[in-house]
Amino acid sequence: MRIVSPSKDQTTTTPNATMTTLAAPSRGSVELSAWVVHMNEGTTGPVHAIDREQVWTTTLGRLSFTVDGTVHHADPGQAAVIPAGVLRQISAVDGPAEAIVCMAAGGTASTPENPGPIPLPWAQ
Repeated sequence: MRIVSPSKDQTTTTPNATMTTLAAPSRGSVELSAWVVHMNEGTTGPVHAIDREQVWTTTLGRLSFTVDGTVHHADPGQAAVIPAGVLRQISAVDGPAEAIVCMAAGGTASTPENPGPIPLPWAQ
């Protein structure tokens, strides 16, 4: 067993969000990756796909998920299950938002402009 604490050296900041690794192969996990995402109010991530199913559990604020063109919202305590390979775009609405995200280890991203694979540093 291993207890992992969030740390600055395991944090990745992009123009859209900050991801803090909790569990990943780089932190001793073999099968799963988990991280905290923080998004500022009005922030929208890029349109992208992930090659693994993801579960986003909202812990603060409200997240908007546009998945294959359909908009869904998740409030604190709700989980969004996003299938692998679908185009998605995630936004923070009505204030800042946070979520804990989990997926099978080794996932990569792609965008319409870049078919990838694009590694996810916070999940490796």
